[in-house]
Amino acid sequence: METRKRRFQTPHTYVIIFGIIVLAWLITFMVPAGKYTTHTLNYQGSNGETLTRQVLEQDSFRYMHPLKPTVLKQELQKLLKQEDKLQAFEVDAEALPLLIQQSQPISLTDLADLGLEESELYEFSGDKIYDTSQRLHKTATIWGTPDHGGFGFLNYIFEGLVTGDRYGSAIGIVALLLVVGGAFGIIMKTGAIDAGIYAFVQKAQGKEFMALPLIFFMFSFAGATFGASEQVIPFLMIMAPFCVALGYDSITAVTITFGASQIGNACSWMSPFSIAIAQGIAGLPALSGAGFRIAMWILITTASCLFMLRYARKIKQDPKSSPSYHTDQYFRQHQASSDQQEVQAFTVGHKAVLAELLLGLGWIVYGVMKLGFSIPELASQFFLIGLGAGIIALIFKLDQLSVNDLALAFKDGIADLAPTAVVVGMAKGILLVLGGSEAGEFSSLNTILFSVGNLLSGVPSIFGAYAMYIFQSLFNLIVTSNSGQAALTMPIMAPLADIVGISRQVAVLAFQLGSGFVDAFTPVSASLVGCLAAARVDWSDWAKFQIKMQGFLFALGILFITIAMMISYQ
Repeated sequence: METRKRRFQTPHTYVIIFGIIVLAWLITFMVPAGKYTTHTLNYQGSNGETLTRQVLEQDSFRYMHPLKPTVLKQELQKLLKQEDKLQAFEVDAEALPLLIQQSQPISLTDLADLGLEESELYEFSGDKIYDTSQRLHKTATIWGTPDHGGFGFLNYIFEGLVTGDRYGSAIGIVALLLVVGGAFGIIMKTGAIDAGIYAFVQKAQGKEFMALPLIFFMFSFAGATFGASEQVIPFLMIMAPFCVALGYDSITAVTITFGASQIGNACSWMSPFSIAIAQGIAGLPALSGAGFRIAMWILITTASCLFMLRYARKIKQDPKSSPSYHTDQYFRQHQASSDQQEVQAFTVGHKAVLAELLLGLGWIVYGVMKLGFSIPELASQFFLIGLGAGIIALIFKLDQLSVNDLALAFKDGIADLAPTAVVVGMAKGILLVLGGSEAGEFSSLNTILFSVGNLLSGVPSIFGAYAMYIFQSLFNLIVTSNSGQAALTMPIMAPLADIVGISRQVAVLAFQLGSGFVDAFTPVSASLVGCLAAARVDWSDWAKFQIKMQGFLFALGILFITIAMMISYQ
């Protein structure tokens, strides 16, 4: 009898994230919750303007403890006698005495309802209101919602999807994905991209390899200058079929666009979302040390580009060796069906659609860099691009499309990216299960951050620098926002660098390298997931290639941190 060996199947992204969710939930049983006092910090932006950011206060960490009811009421009685404090804390002075007189114990929620926050009470009374012999855990229930029994970890998808606002993850990113998907559904339906790719392939025989490094450097520069991330998603709608048509794969497409942008972000000398914030929190002049970083950007981008070209050449020689070969069949079949039909001429209408698309993308890049476009503006501009492409298709009668055909194309484009929108919510749910990423709220994540800070104190300086880099890389597996990670970690890492004997500039360097490189790998990144969805690449297939590139980038990061230490980078 013939025995069949079942091949190991890499888990689907949904399965991987669910496993992380369960692990995060179990961690909260073992790691008690903690928090910091936060304050508003003013720092200088890349254009010299004054910006603000909520950051934690050094040495303000405390664990979550049970309250001492009697001591709490005594402290509140003292607070009532200090009108200046009541006014500074903006406490309801009429309701507070009634709360003190009630027979049942007073909770922090009761006080917050009167305007007295835990950090203000801690500032006034310190630890004396707590039973510090016990450390409490902030563990989610199995099921629930914040307004019905408390948050439960099995509700992580819905709660993750509805967190945030229109300017960020998850709601903003989800809305952007759906709008971009619909807009590109219309653009693809016009046939302009297919016809343009076919025309390019015909005219660039033997020279197409030169396009890859050019595109790689362009997106790396975009990441270095304005922190391009989710802005890359729509470009994959074009680059994935383009790369497959040239004999490469969609992994190459993601690498020369999103991967390159995150390499640029990691080596940036002027990104307002990472460098400006981190240096401001560390007390360094805005965008200082740019010369070293510019040289680092050139060298790391060049080395990474060569790594990518080596992989691309291998795929060109043997397309079946690609981890994404099975998913790239979508683009191959699409191109084959186009080839079996009459070869579509590259008409004036197609050129008009592509010209409108390029002008629109150029306008968006300008808007992001000069006009401060964020997610709402990006979504509206992409919708306009899609609408414009549809109008051009109707005017030139491309493929005899009707208004209803364009509406259905918009619907299909949304459907293509809907699964990705769910992943964005799932990824956000990881932070919710850990208690959130706010330094001023009790969570297991804050305790982990505090513990790492304690571990690093007292180690030799060079190993301290390496440890900071490793920690920032691992921390970015959970918190992918560069600005959010800077606000959480730099208030600890900056003074810790002084203790260990590392310059604060090196501490910022470790932050940006760790938070930048790993953004191209972690399945928690909404931007990465969006790019992979646009290229129809499973995260597990992407990880097979990217884990090798991450090892290469990590080695480069260690090299430049070593150089920075040797030259006493300031």
